[in-house]
Amino acid sequence: MATARRRRSTKGRHLPFDLPAGARILREEGPGPFTTHVLYELADGRRREWSSRRHRKRRGAGGAYWAPGRLGWWIAGLFAVGSFCFILGSVPGYASLVGFRPDAMTYFIGSIFFTSASYLQFMECINAPSDGDAGHRRWFAVQPTRIDWWATAIQLVGTVFFNFTTFDAFAQGLPARAEDLVVWTPDALGSICFLVSSQLAYAEVGHRWISWRPGDLGWRIAAINLLGSILFGISAIAGWVQPSTGDLLNAALDNAGTLLGAVCFLVGAVWMMPEGQAD
Repeated sequence: MATARRRRSTKGRHLPFDLPAGARILREEGPGPFTTHVLYELADGRRREWSSRRHRKRRGAGGAYWAPGRLGWWIAGLFAVGSFCFILGSVPGYASLVGFRPDAMTYFIGSIFFTSASYLQFMECINAPSDGDAGHRRWFAVQPTRIDWWATAIQLVGTVFFNFTTFDAFAQGLPARAEDLVVWTPDALGSICFLVSSQLAYAEVGHRWISWRPGDLGWRIAAINLLGSILFGISAIAGWVQPSTGDLLNAALDNAGTLLGAVCFLVGAVWMMPEGQAD
């Protein structure tokens, strides 16, 4: 009969996975209170390594860039389509060519793809392999001891804010204060969520708050997404409507931040497609 498996690390922190019976931890890493990487030795002397992101990104069948049977592939594909919509909507001259409403619709459609991808990523997180619940699919769960749960949950909230701001952008002729309230405020809140989420994802894969691991695919994905979130944040600041004039604080910077941030997210999504298959 199998003996009990440990769920506590040598530092007293909660382990996000079941440590095999008789195993001992050799090295443990993670930012703040979270454990994201563990090197441990089994009872027979063999060494094993556990990493949070790799544990979550399970392998699947199919080619590197074509694997529709894998959840991670759909997450990447949906993020890519959403990013492309934001790129298209912010390309100089696009709004003048198609008109205000089609341009606003482009952003709104992109935000729906972002939310769909973000929810699937949240599901991927809460359904990461575990000995205790094999075969049981969750649609929602609260797992505050995991850094990836915080990252995916906060990102999901951020995408919902972007749904609101892109939908509210259809309204024309709003006074400056009203536009700041119903359009700019959810945009700013969504950008803050993306910044926090991206930093958590970056810390998860680097095993500390600041790291440099360009040889690791997961680190490159997290780093480019963090850069994209910073650019989205700059865009949100520049998009504030000045009550005295009704003009944006900096229209050019607002548009450029959205365009370049979306390019970063598109690159990250493309990199994500083969992730989990080459490990």
